[in-house]
Amino acid sequence: MQTSKTVFLFDVDNTLLDNDRIMSNLRSHLISEIGSERAEQYWRIFERIRADLGFVDYLGALQQYRIEYPHEPHLVEVSYYLLNYPFANRLFPNSIDAVEHVKQWGTAVILTDGDVVFQPLKVYRSGLFEVCDSKVLIYVHKESELADVEERYPAEHYVVIDDKLRILDAIKKIWKSRVTTVFVSQGHYAKDPQILSKFPAADLSLERIGALLDYDFSDPREVRHV
Repeated sequence: MQTSKTVFLFDVDNTLLDNDRIMSNLRSHLISEIGSERAEQYWRIFERIRADLGFVDYLGALQQYRIEYPHEPHLVEVSYYLLNYPFANRLFPNSIDAVEHVKQWGTAVILTDGDVVFQPLKVYRSGLFEVCDSKVLIYVHKESELADVEERYPAEHYVVIDDKLRILDAIKKIWKSRVTTVFVSQGHYAKDPQILSKFPAADLSLERIGALLDYDFSDPREVRHV
């Protein structure tokens, strides 16, 4: 495979897509369909699965909920809601433009964690699959899969765009000077002062993904504001 000069690796949830809003919408829908008490049980299952697997699994939590409440009459409606959710309407402003912007200097790739059904659906329905020319990588723990990333998309230099400093720091420790880390301060993880205090700053910090349009990545080792 030909080596690219630069590969840009974009996270999805709370980097390009407003996942906090998706969860808030689902929370409201669950309450309306199954009531507050049962909805809270779903979220307890959801958090337990996230702790076990290390990633969000909406459908897995729904499956487990069905095992615990096999006669719940509204599970079909909840399933339809998830499968038909308008993900394209939850992209952060200028998300697509930001991806298109960096493609003038290299290859844009989605690099995200998640399950093997719902996460690909989010990527596809949101339009991110198309804007990245079907270049999508979905892992359980992406920071542990950098060797596979390099094999699939070899590059002289990588730029990683993510809302989690923990992920950016882990990748920086492995790729060192071969990577430029870009922190996007969107979503609840990016705003948590306790989390922020645990990790060093990224090479570049942005308040929103749309601000990526203000930077020149022709030399990804020395990114310039334009």
